Amino acid sequence: MDLSLVASTLYPSILEYCVFSHVSDEQGHQALLKHFNATALLNLNLRLGEGSGIALAYPLLQSAVLFLNEMASFAEAGVDVE
Repeated sequence: MDLSLVASTLYPSILEYCVFSHVSDEQGHQALLKHFNATALLNLNLRLGEGSGIALAYPLLQSAVLFLNEMASFAEAGVDVE
């Protein structure tokens, strides 16, 4: 049984904090994503296990957080939008 399934059974609100890194080629993983009504970040036909999906998705997540937290707005950067 997948740990995310156990955790969500005990604490359903935990899914609000989950990020699903990839869609595995494994049918069980696809069924789990469907059960959670979740969309994964990547679909690369991976079947490697060992956390390979998150190893690929983590830089994407890290970049998104940096953009949100550190990118200047047009006003902050002095860009005239007119």
